[in-house]
Amino acid sequence: MEQLDNAFARIAQQDRAALIGFLPAGFPSAGEDVQVLTAMVDGGCDIIEVGIPYSDPMLDGPVNQTAYDLALRGGVTAEAVLNTVSAITSRAAAPVLVMTYWNSVDRYGVEEFAADLAAAGGAGCILLDLPVQESASWRRAAERHRLATVFVVAPSTRDDRLRTITAAGSGFVYAASIMGVTGARESVSADAEKLVRRTRATTALPVCVGLGVATGAQAAQVACYADGVIVGSAFVRQLLDAPDFPTGLARIRRLTAELARGVRTRHSGADTESRP
Repeated sequence: MEQLDNAFARIAQQDRAALIGFLPAGFPSAGEDVQVLTAMVDGGCDIIEVGIPYSDPMLDGPVNQTAYDLALRGGVTAEAVLNTVSAITSRAAAPVLVMTYWNSVDRYGVEEFAADLAAAGGAGCILLDLPVQESASWRRAAERHRLATVFVVAPSTRDDRLRTITAAGSGFVYAASIMGVTGARESVSADAEKLVRRTRATTALPVCVGLGVATGAQAAQVACYADGVIVGSAFVRQLLDAPDFPTGLARIRRLTAELARGVRTRHSGADTESRP
């Protein structure tokens, strides 16, 4: 938990937004995932999200679904994901979160997963489909091992529900910019800024926006009003579309540099509304 608190405090002192990068473990292959994630940190990602490949990723779009499928075909397991987390935390000075669906944690064992994630140096977990009212067992385990629990909110989330979710969460709040699945888009939804403002009215946690960001310009736009910019599918696509791994890795480096410049851009009119 302290890893995220310290990272956001440092980033706030620099008067910018955080860049948070996502990649499924085991993609494009075991070992290559560590190279990609290390390059993302070296290029300017402040926080890393490592996805646990899942057979039915209902909240992920076709790009991430393809990456998950390739990772599963390659034999990745939850244990292998934790090995990836350990490899990144030993190489790079960036907090590492695991993003997953609840079934993966439940099958592993709630206490066991929290303990092993903490032992691997992980900072916390984003549980995409775990309702806050059913999260007590996980949050107890996470607190014992000093892990953050990041919940997702959406434009459709009512204000009373927002208060419940943000009161239960820690680390930061993941604000989904749209109702829908993951994937890069031509523009970031106008609902995102409103959602950030509504969420900030309920919590002092950083509010980070994901779903749809794919370019430096979009990152700069979101950085005007959010504490962090989350990018996932755009990174995955660089690797899927590349003819070979070295080319894909070079494309990852270029995109990371572009996004890092974007989050360091502060335009006038940024939302500086105070939190409670």
